[in-house]
Amino acid sequence: MSIQWFPGHMNAARKKAAESMEKTDLVIEVLDARLPVASSNPMIEQLRKHRQRPCLKILNKADLADPAATKAWLTHFSKQKDVHAVALSCKKPADVAKVPGLAMRLAPHRGTALKPLRMMIMGIPNVGKSTLMNALLKKRVAAVGDEPAVTKSQQRLYLGNNMVLVDTPGMLWPKIEHPTDGLMLAASHAVGVNALIEEEVATFLADVLLVRYPQLVTTRYGFPTDGIDGVAVIEGIAKRRAFRMKGGDLDFEKAAHTLLLDYRSGALGRISLETPESRTELLATYQPPPSLGLPPEPEEESDDE
Repeated sequence: MSIQWFPGHMNAARKKAAESMEKTDLVIEVLDARLPVASSNPMIEQLRKHRQRPCLKILNKADLADPAATKAWLTHFSKQKDVHAVALSCKKPADVAKVPGLAMRLAPHRGTALKPLRMMIMGIPNVGKSTLMNALLKKRVAAVGDEPAVTKSQQRLYLGNNMVLVDTPGMLWPKIEHPTDGLMLAASHAVGVNALIEEEVATFLADVLLVRYPQLVTTRYGFPTDGIDGVAVIEGIAKRRAFRMKGGDLDFEKAAHTLLLDYRSGALGRISLETPESRTELLATYQPPPSLGLPPEPEEESDDE
């Protein structure tokens, strides 16, 4: 199953973000700690590198991710130029309080009354950007919802301490190159429900869990996992929870939905769908993706604003 989801408002948001990047000093990219690279929009990376802007990568939902995998991802990102990564939960005020200081370290030439630090918050849908905005400003300024693509337009807000925030709509990209990335995004609720079939996404998730976290499946649902596949996991959930349709057949749809909800909420346990090693293995099987058609390299520009 190949999942693609790029509604019209995302294309408009991409164009607006490209325009705004010129007057941005720092990109704050919010990622899902359970799938940090699969949840990283390659257009964001190209836009910020086009303008040579540093990036603070926030691995949000770290409280739901496997700590060992998250530690490996932080080491991975620390090796990248002009990048700093931090793992946190945007729902925890103490975690969010660290963000302004980390941002200043990446752009020490800004943050004065004459040159406020201009930060653009970017990321895929439903990853926690609006939650981060509200926590930073300590008030509700951005709509937060349990469905992807709640935010539809940019907002420019003043944080205080000579900092400006620009919140952008969640953006996916026109073509998700790796099918497993689309499935991971769908499992993590970053894709609209009209673009996926839950039973197929849940079966993919179950197959991943059987390889990496079989004991969590047994602990949650009460059946052994030796010698079974993802379809059997969904069937097992339906049997254990007595999910049946009229006529007595197992309700696979309800069981699939239950598995996805348990993963998304953390009820299954702390799970990461990818690691730096699994990402390297994935990329080794694919050709480099084609150009995304972004503008050519910019001319020298003044930073006097």
